[in-house]
Amino acid sequence: MTSTQIPDTPATAGSDFAELSRQIKAVGLLQRRRRHYAVRIGLNLVAFGGGWVAFAFLGDSWWQLFLAAFFAMMFAQLSFIGHDAGHKQIFRGRRANDATGFVHGGLTGLSYGWWMGTHTRHHANPNNEDEDPDVDIAALAFSKAQSAGKRGFLRWIAKYQAFLFFPLLLLEGLNLHVSSVQAVWRKDVRRHKLESALLIAHLAAYLTAVFVVLSPLIGVIFILVHQFLWGLYMGCSFAPNHKGMAMVSNGHKLDFLRKQVLTSRNVRGGPVVDFALGGLNYQIEHHLFPSMARPNLKHAQVIVRDFCAQRGISYAECGWARSYGYVLQHLHEAGEPLRRPAKAAA
Repeated sequence: MTSTQIPDTPATAGSDFAELSRQIKAVGLLQRRRRHYAVRIGLNLVAFGGGWVAFAFLGDSWWQLFLAAFFAMMFAQLSFIGHDAGHKQIFRGRRANDATGFVHGGLTGLSYGWWMGTHTRHHANPNNEDEDPDVDIAALAFSKAQSAGKRGFLRWIAKYQAFLFFPLLLLEGLNLHVSSVQAVWRKDVRRHKLESALLIAHLAAYLTAVFVVLSPLIGVIFILVHQFLWGLYMGCSFAPNHKGMAMVSNGHKLDFLRKQVLTSRNVRGGPVVDFALGGLNYQIEHHLFPSMARPNLKHAQVIVRDFCAQRGISYAECGWARSYGYVLQHLHEAGEPLRRPAKAAA
């Protein structure tokens, strides 16, 4: 679906989301699940700590590269908790959620405040070329208009971006670190002193652990494998959610319900995908009810999907592999003008 295919909002649609919200609240799906999160966070921290114990036990060995892959998974799982805290899915109050977010940001080397700012703008205007930071990425073009604006090396990347997409995701972890540091350095975050201390502590502890235990060569390769795989994991978790769905621009006539549903895609797969994607596979429900606790999303899906069907609202859902196919297809189409042969000079 492209931006030109988005239907206008019916005159009666203003009450649709209110009606859906009443149905969701009536079955208790907006209640917090603190016990669930206590168990999940506890298991994450035990696994994370156990990984570092194993790291010290293994010593200077190439077997550490398997632990690098394990830490890539753990960094993603910890990041998912930070995401949930940012949406106030864990606690009702802002202070407890923010404390959880800052701690998990410190564990992964990310600025919680920077992420909150960019992610809030994304939720307000998903797939909006003018307002959504997730479709304003220098190395990629998500529309033919964006492709036309690329110059130099970035234009070459956009030309073949469908082929380069997964290799580029290897750099996403480094990009998250750099963006975090830049935001804190510019004081773009509310608690910049706290976040500065957390980022410095993370970097110092991480580099000390790696280079005290490992030789320089193995240490550098460990860091590269860990950061590349974490970046790939994070990119693969977020990319299927909106890429290849409707693009919108300022002045559209969509109400909140349709704007969130038509620009989002769910990913099927059961408990394994639920765990691997941190609940982001229920992207439609998450965008409609951002503060809904992660374990409630799958229950809300039944209600939301039926509600959309009754009102003729397209509800996108597919398998994990197919979702990446849609992403690559969309990127390939967006870069198509750049692959056209230049017209011969007259």
